[in-house]
Amino acid sequence: MADTLLDDVGDLLREAADQVVLPLFRKLDEADVSEKAPGEVVTIADRRAEEVISAGLRRLRPGSMVVGEEGVADDPGLLRHLRDSGDVWLVDPVDGTANFAAGRRPFALMVALLTDGRPTAGWILDPLAETLAAGWADGGTLLNGQPAGGAVGVPSLGELRGAAMTRFLPLEARDRVRAGGRRLGELLPGQHCAGREYLDILTGEQQFTLFWRTLPWDHAPGALLVREAGGVARRFDGVDYDPDDDGRGLLVAANEQVWADVHEALLGS
Repeated sequence: MADTLLDDVGDLLREAADQVVLPLFRKLDEADVSEKAPGEVVTIADRRAEEVISAGLRRLRPGSMVVGEEGVADDPGLLRHLRDSGDVWLVDPVDGTANFAAGRRPFALMVALLTDGRPTAGWILDPLAETLAAGWADGGTLLNGQPAGGAVGVPSLGELRGAAMTRFLPLEARDRVRAGGRRLGELLPGQHCAGREYLDILTGEQQFTLFWRTLPWDHAPGALLVREAGGVARRFDGVDYDPDDDGRGLLVAANEQVWADVHEALLGS
């Protein structure tokens, strides 16, 4: 059942990408894009993909609850279901919507499964790169069907490469992160797509990423997948990320030593 579900959800995400998302990429009309909050856009692709993915997930686990990004935008009360017993799905139908709406890459489709409030599985699909990560809690992470993780080692500070999303950081923290970034090999501004940031840690393209905003559909899938590949996803104070925690700040790294080194460099010990 477990192995089948990994494949089934992966197939569902590919179906939503192929049938809904990709046909609309760079083909959106002005009426297909709207602002759901100041500075945040939503497209017809987001809404349609969430419908397709949600219906498919309910078929796979009858009786399960779906908490999708667009559903929460319409009804914030849905977030209370993250604490429910049984199976609850978190869905980000198009992560990186601003990129998608502007005709840019990357963007991703993401799903996490919570069971009795605990993340138990995650999926991230970058449909343009044809990259799919999927994994179970305590079962490892697969990247396009092959085990992920284990090849990073412990690079020196001057060799570390990663991203920091500083836009929403408090001013003092933003200045500290930018200054600390000069100690690292490369501090990137981020790709406006959390799913791609997590995939780049899994593929070894980068060794860490730092976020301030931590909405559950943006981070529950990737945090689980990185952990299962040997990495860590923790709040700035060192507490493991929990999708039901509405705190701010998250540092994700390929392994314990990278997390400690980057935390000291960017945030202070």
